[in-house]
Amino acid sequence: MPVFLYKGYATDGAVVKGTRDSENERSIKQSLRKEGIFVTELKEAQAKKEGAASRFNFQMPSFAERVSTQDLSAATRQLATLVGAGIPLVESIIALVDQTENPTLKTVWADVKQQVNEGIGLGDAMGAHPKVFSPLYINLVRAGETSGAMDIVLGRLADFTESQAQMRSKLMGALFYPIVMIIMALGVTALLFVVVIPKISKIFESQNVALPLPTQVLIFLSDFTKNYWFLAIFIMLALAYGFKRYIGSAKGRPQWDSFLLTAPIFGPLVRMVAVTRFTKTLATLLASGVPLLTAFDIVKNVVQNTRLTRVIETARDCVKEGESIAAPIKRSGEFPPIVSHMIAVGERSGQLEEMLGKIAEAYEVQVDARLRMLTSTLEPLLLVVLGVIVAFIVFSILLPMLEISSFA
Repeated sequence: MPVFLYKGYATDGAVVKGTRDSENERSIKQSLRKEGIFVTELKEAQAKKEGAASRFNFQMPSFAERVSTQDLSAATRQLATLVGAGIPLVESIIALVDQTENPTLKTVWADVKQQVNEGIGLGDAMGAHPKVFSPLYINLVRAGETSGAMDIVLGRLADFTESQAQMRSKLMGALFYPIVMIIMALGVTALLFVVVIPKISKIFESQNVALPLPTQVLIFLSDFTKNYWFLAIFIMLALAYGFKRYIGSAKGRPQWDSFLLTAPIFGPLVRMVAVTRFTKTLATLLASGVPLLTAFDIVKNVVQNTRLTRVIETARDCVKEGESIAAPIKRSGEFPPIVSHMIAVGERSGQLEEMLGKIAEAYEVQVDARLRMLTSTLEPLLLVVLGVIVAFIVFSILLPMLEISSFA
C-alpha cells in the first residue's frame, strides 16, 4: 500500500504533518478532512530501483525531519519488545508505524514494512535507508535473520543504540555549560566594546591626557569591533571554513585525530570514548553472530579516529593471517594495556564477547568520571578567564581616570 506524507492546518490554525497509508490521495484527503485537517501538501514517498547493492533509493520530501539517535533507539526497543512477545514481524512493524511520531522515521518504517511484505529480508529493506540505519545496524539485523534469533539480536541492538544515545547525551551535556558561558562572555564583551567603551574614550579625549598602554589597547579593540565587526565575523567564518576543510582533507584529518588523542585535557577522554565504542560494538557484533572479519570492517568506522582506525585495520589483517587479536593491538601502543590483556584472556578462554563487554562497562564508568572531572575543571577555568577579561577592562578604564583626578 502506498505511503503518503501530508502537511496541512488544523482547525485551530496549527501546522500538522505526518504520514498515512492509503490506496490513493483522495481517500487520505477525505480521512483528514473528517479529522478537521485542511491538506496543503500531499506527496507519495517514492522508491526508485537502483543497483544490486541497494534495491531502493528512498527520496525524502522537502519537509522531512531528521532521525535522531534517541528516536531510532526508542523504535528499536519497541520492535525488540514486539518481536520478543511472539508477534509476527510484519505486524510488529505495522504497530511500530502507528507508534512512531517522527514523520521521517514513520515513513521509513512504512516503506520497510512494504518491502518485507513483498518478501525482502528485513536487513535488505533497512539497507535501502542508509541515512537512517547504519551498516552496523543492518549487519546485526541480517545476523539475526540468519541465526533465527531475531528477538535476541534486536534486544542487543536496542541495548547498544540506547547506550550510544546515552553516551552522546552525556558528552553534549558536559559541553553545554562551557559553550553557553563562552557565548555569553563574548556577547557581554562585544556589548562593552561597542556601546560602553566608546563613550568613555570620548571623555578621555576631551581631557587631553596621555593614555596608558592598556587603555590604548582597549580603545583600539573597541574601535575595531565597532567599525570593522563585519571583518571580524568574516575572519571567524573563514577560519571555521578553513579548519573544516583541513580536518576533512587526507593530510589534515590524521594530524587532527592524532592531536585529539594527545591533547592535555581532552586527549584521555577522547581515547576512552573510542575504546568504549570499539569494545562495545565488537562485543555486540560477535555476540549476534557477525563474522569476526566483517565485524572489524564495521567497527573501524565506529571509533571515528583515523589513527585508531589504522590500528584496527592492521589487527584485521593480522587476524586474517592467523594471528590473535590482542597481539597487534598491544604492539600498536594506542590502546591501554588492560584492553589487550583482557582480549588475550578472552581469546584463550573462548569468552571474547564477555571480556569485550566488561572492558566497555569499565570504560563507560571512567568516561562518566572523566566528564565530571572535566566539567568541574572547566567551570573555574572559565571563571578565571572571564575575571581576567573584566579585570583588564576595569584596569584600563581606571588608570586614566586616576591620572585625571590627580591633575584636578
